[in-house]
Amino acid sequence: MTLVMKFGGTSVGNAAAIRQTAALIKSCQQEWGQVVVVASAMGSKPVKVTDWLLTGATAAAAGDSETVKQAAAYLRQVHYEAIDELLHPERERQTILAENQRFINHYVALCEAAEVLGEMTPRALDVIGGMGEQMAIRILAAYLRQEGQPAAAVDATELIVTDNHFQAATPLMGLTSPKTEARLRPLLTKNIIPIVTGFIGATEDGISTTLGRGGSDYSGAILGQALQAKEVWIWTDVDGVMTADPRLVSTAQSIPTLSYREVSELAYFGAQVLHPKTMRPCVENGIPLRIKNTFHPDHPGTVIVTNGVNGRGSIKAVTAIKELAMITVEGRGMMGVPGIAARTFGAVAQIGVSVLLIAQASSEQSICFVTPAKSAPAVVESLERALHEELTRRDIDRVWARPDLSIVTVVGAGMQGTPGIAGRIFTALGEHHVNVIAIAQGSSECSISLVVQTDDVAAAVQHIHRLIV
Repeated sequence: MTLVMKFGGTSVGNAAAIRQTAALIKSCQQEWGQVVVVASAMGSKPVKVTDWLLTGATAAAAGDSETVKQAAAYLRQVHYEAIDELLHPERERQTILAENQRFINHYVALCEAAEVLGEMTPRALDVIGGMGEQMAIRILAAYLRQEGQPAAAVDATELIVTDNHFQAATPLMGLTSPKTEARLRPLLTKNIIPIVTGFIGATEDGISTTLGRGGSDYSGAILGQALQAKEVWIWTDVDGVMTADPRLVSTAQSIPTLSYREVSELAYFGAQVLHPKTMRPCVENGIPLRIKNTFHPDHPGTVIVTNGVNGRGSIKAVTAIKELAMITVEGRGMMGVPGIAARTFGAVAQIGVSVLLIAQASSEQSICFVTPAKSAPAVVESLERALHEELTRRDIDRVWARPDLSIVTVVGAGMQGTPGIAGRIFTALGEHHVNVIAIAQGSSECSISLVVQTDDVAAAVQHIHRLIV
């Protein structure tokens, strides 16, 4: 049986975390037989390695060489401290120090080139952005070898073939699967654990790319599909997916099982869970994906499956996303006029703004939708340009933005076909004087989203959470 495990930045953030991660890897290898590990860049707080890499790169393009020096110094400090603490001088310490120094030297050289040119291309940013993972896997693999567990550091540029959409590349599974099998299966057969870089891949021509948001988690899912793994585990610093944000609800608990649709809704509306893109390779191939806590390994965490059974009642979780504004287009002359909605959302798309929720009056006299608050002025301006004639004729009375709003979303596949769920939610909010400004519910009934004042978010989440059985 093959198990793919991905470890996040906090799981390899310092020497102590790497020791604990290595112990987990060894334990799982004994239980499963064949284990593939995907690792992120070191995630030491308050600033992560990848943040420093990209901050220095951006500064270099602006002519700021001092920030590049600071970034390089930070990279040396974080990695050298871990190497010195983990690796014995008589073993691989000097070799791994030299390998890490080569990456840092290459980083500085790329930044110097960007400073001369006055720009940092997406292609160069992808090379730089993946260096943290490349340094981290070499330290982890060397420590495992020192502890008696055969391990090999493998750059995902040898495995994951992508298109050339730098910064957010798409894997080409038809090419990725055979390359991954050919490279990793011989190692697994010899009981050698591959320690693979998360986040990065390469084009067919071997040019480095990165996978965008949730890239390291995505790498784990891609390798799980390519190797037809029994399961994929994402190790992080929380006990799986929670019923609510513990900062808002002290009684929040981890959810044993979630469906892909449920997790997608939670991720879209602000919950700190996996991006839907990350889960897709596993879900489409029937591979369970489990979220576990590196620092609480005995906890079962949350398993994500194609169609989950609701074991906690009809509502599973409630989440919230803040810093939003609601844009309203209204006018008595809109009634029955075709194309208003299309032109409205065309104007929003034209300036690259995401719409999170839509509601329209059945009388067709108003359309309202929610966007990030920082985008609201640009959205209103774009709409006024696009609908200038209707505004002049007074077919549309006004386009306006209401700030300081949030979306609270209630999620649970068991809500479908269960009478009274919406009534219970609105009763709970009404009894505690939380005003609902707008509502959206898809036909799938997997979620109900409510727009409330940001000041009411905590109360709304807490009172809805009490409805979870």
